[in-house]
Amino acid sequence: MAVVLPQNNTAYPWAWQRVGPAVRLARDNINRSPSLLAGHRLRYVFGNCEDRHGTCSESIAPLVAVDLKFGNDPDVFVGPGCVYTAAPVARFTGHWRVPMLTAGAPAYGFSSPNYPLMTRTGPSHGKLGEYVAHIHQRYNWTKRALIIYNDEKTDDRPCYFAVEGLYQEMPKFQNLTVVNIPFKETGSVDYTFLIHEIRHKGR
Repeated sequence: MAVVLPQNNTAYPWAWQRVGPAVRLARDNINRSPSLLAGHRLRYVFGNCEDRHGTCSESIAPLVAVDLKFGNDPDVFVGPGCVYTAAPVARFTGHWRVPMLTAGAPAYGFSSPNYPLMTRTGPSHGKLGEYVAHIHQRYNWTKRALIIYNDEKTDDRPCYFAVEGLYQEMPKFQNLTVVNIPFKETGSVDYTFLIHEIRHKGR
């Protein structure tokens, strides 16, 4: 089993310092049980996908995954969880025909066929979009939905990917129009105008 996770930055819920004890506990329980993986012994190898600032790195993660694959030939990858690190690793594991398991990677795009062997155990923004769309349908909010968010364009962009799930799923329901209003995120922002737009175009 190859584990590709951030090693020290506990700001990530899937950081190795948080999940490492659970991985070791699972390994020990499996190896002690005669009914689980009989005739096999489970072991793991760890690869750190953090950069020198402690941030998940989309350039380091695939290199770590390649090293673990060709150095250890694992049967499964666990992690990464960050969106931008999970994407290239999941494409590699799909090519290698090795399953990848992650508690992260919530972005809508991971539902596509480009990630055939990825299994996400955590929440996904696609499901969030379905949930919000069902609420709109249930209460007959059929005119419009307007969403404004701030995208810092750093690290994992959680607001951007959360809104993406809504933006992709809500138009699938009949009689529901999704409106987006781009605006500059730097410099002077006319919030009065944006509030008027919400009042005029939102539910």
